[in-house]
Amino acid sequence: MTPSAEHADDSNEERPALSERERTILRLVVEKFVDAAGPVGSRSLAKESSLDLSAASIRNTMADLEDMGYLGHPYTSAGRVPTRLGYRTFVDELMNTPELTEVEQEMLKMRLARLVSDTDELLRESTRLLSRLSNLLGIALSPRLSTGVLDRLDIVPLSGSRLMFVLSVQGGVVKTLVLEFESDLARSEIDRVVSILNERLAGLTLEEIRDTHEERVKDLDDQTGLIELIIEESPGLFSEPEEGRLEFGGTENILTQPEFQEPDDVRRLIEIIEDEDRVVQVLEDLFDSDPNAVGQAIIRIGSETDEEEMDSYSIVTSPYRLGDTVGTLGVIGPTRMDYPRAVALVKNAAGVINRSGDSEPSD
Repeated sequence: MTPSAEHADDSNEERPALSERERTILRLVVEKFVDAAGPVGSRSLAKESSLDLSAASIRNTMADLEDMGYLGHPYTSAGRVPTRLGYRTFVDELMNTPELTEVEQEMLKMRLARLVSDTDELLRESTRLLSRLSNLLGIALSPRLSTGVLDRLDIVPLSGSRLMFVLSVQGGVVKTLVLEFESDLARSEIDRVVSILNERLAGLTLEEIRDTHEERVKDLDDQTGLIELIIEESPGLFSEPEEGRLEFGGTENILTQPEFQEPDDVRRLIEIIEDEDRVVQVLEDLFDSDPNAVGQAIIRIGSETDEEEMDSYSIVTSPYRLGDTVGTLGVIGPTRMDYPRAVALVKNAAGVINRSGDSEPSD
């Protein structure tokens, strides 16, 4: 087996050393438990695997793995199940990441690359595809706008005394904000101010604009009131959106998993989905723990997220890049998930978005 070092956890927990036989048995138990969703017994391993070992030898090895914390013994069952440490060791050292089929790779390319100019729909479709191909919950976090470079600012008059400000960030991300504005301005006046603002602000990150916009525009002789409005509303205009960054897709798919057959289990999952702030924070923390992980997968198993409500779940994510901004794609599911398959899917989907963003023409 080729170690999957790129997926390694950044915790420094001490793991008891494993012999080659113990590593093999642990890998087989994890794979069989993921496949069958039930405790794994030594007799079934002896029958169904290519191990040249008796059921008694396998049983003794499984008992040793349990003593070291890699396997658990639920209820009075004769079989074992992986613990979090067992899953973590499997992910870090024992699993190979499979290649997606050509059909699956082509599907991701065709369905995602064509949407790169519409970030919202791109992320929605990503979550749907990831869920459909994994039977897990697809998740997508839109990029942090504060690090995005402003491509263009537009102001669009709406009905009544309202203006819509449209911030287009390099890479295709767009933020809009509607503000009240009493003055009745001609389109030509608005266009003139927009042109000046773009000369002063385009090419800067939103964070730079938020911190320095006042000194950049305060010398302008503006009779329209638009500059004053922008200065007053800058905290909301150039900040991260307070909500709407998170997309979920495929709830109907994850509910087919055995872990979600009871109403209480479904309720807990729905409560997690509805707590957007908490999920966003978990995903942001994952990226902050490894900001150079674009093109790689990050896996957190159960309590590794430091959120008690997530103890029964695992998250597999991969950052994607649009221009200078970075977001996150991934899947959430029970700790009993097909980690190799999940890693392959999220890495491929993120890779499609990265390549599509790179191919976008620049102005």
